[in-house]
Amino acid sequence: MDEKNLNEREHQIISTDAEEAAADHTNQDIPVMDKVGEPEKNASAASRGGKGWMIATIVLAAALIIVLIKPPFQKAEGEAAVATINGQDITQNELYDKLVKTGGEATLQSMITEELVDQEAAKAKITVTDADINSEIEDLQKQFGGEEGLNSALSQSGMTMDDLKEQLPLQVKIRKLLEPKVTVTDKDIQTYFDENKATLGSEEQVRASHILVKTKEEADAIEKDLKAGKDFVALAKEKSGDTGSKDKGGDLGFFKRGDMVAEFSNAAFKMKVGDISEPVKSEYGYHIIKVTDHKDAVTPTLENSKEEIRKTLISQKVNEMSSTWMQTLTSGAKITNTLTDAKNAEASASPEASASPEASAAAK
Repeated sequence: MDEKNLNEREHQIISTDAEEAAADHTNQDIPVMDKVGEPEKNASAASRGGKGWMIATIVLAAALIIVLIKPPFQKAEGEAAVATINGQDITQNELYDKLVKTGGEATLQSMITEELVDQEAAKAKITVTDADINSEIEDLQKQFGGEEGLNSALSQSGMTMDDLKEQLPLQVKIRKLLEPKVTVTDKDIQTYFDENKATLGSEEQVRASHILVKTKEEADAIEKDLKAGKDFVALAKEKSGDTGSKDKGGDLGFFKRGDMVAEFSNAAFKMKVGDISEPVKSEYGYHIIKVTDHKDAVTPTLENSKEEIRKTLISQKVNEMSSTWMQTLTSGAKITNTLTDAKNAEASASPEASASPEASAAAK
């Protein structure tokens, strides 16, 4: 089959269900970490919903659909076999009909939507840069509690980071098209701050690496090696029993006190950046901890929260506007859709559809 007759499209999004699942995800690979990606205990839905809307109201919510988007093939071409099983052919037309039936309409509608947005972005001279994509990813990581939380949400949605990056340009274009239509006042910001103050600050955080072993003797030997000048990262990769962090040289990323078992946190939060601990015993074994970074707690004020709140409110309003905006854009466009036009015409021509209200009333 000629390549131009077959288009493969992947349409995947992070659904609200996946978002919530990611928030409650328990990491099984890092035994010292109790929870990963858990939202603040009192975080409101509004404070967590700034970027999570993605493009859910606009593009197809499906795991993966591959669909032919051209009309059925010419007879000679369409009868060509795309597969043969014990001498029995599956033809191109059979494949086309099956793919259209299982998801063609929704996928084609999603592609129409993308084209409409692209046309509007071109009119407005809107472009998408690498910096735009990186900014979107950073915002999503914050919403999902860090890189690990976002990766978990992607995995549960059957997506990779590359899939996400493929989707993000559409989100950026929609945001850039709608943001000029959004107004956020100082009063809006003050109200949001008053209602969400408890969730806007941040606890003290530490970034640390560790080497986890089963016995005190193993831990003492590693401590001796480190004092002799051996590299912490190399030893973690070689000897750590934590499968979730050993390949990263023992790196656990940033964490709050409550994210780790008490013995681990009590030791890590007393250490200075660059310090390496003596063996620390927990229910998982013995840890040699190295603190690599530290973040002080942040007490929220209106001044230091203002820009974050403004971005959140703009995103929320763009989310609220997007569905109606898309409907208006679609209704004002000249669109031919071969997968639905014939079906709609057939429905309009049916006896039930053609019967006048008067005739229907008389029949009663």
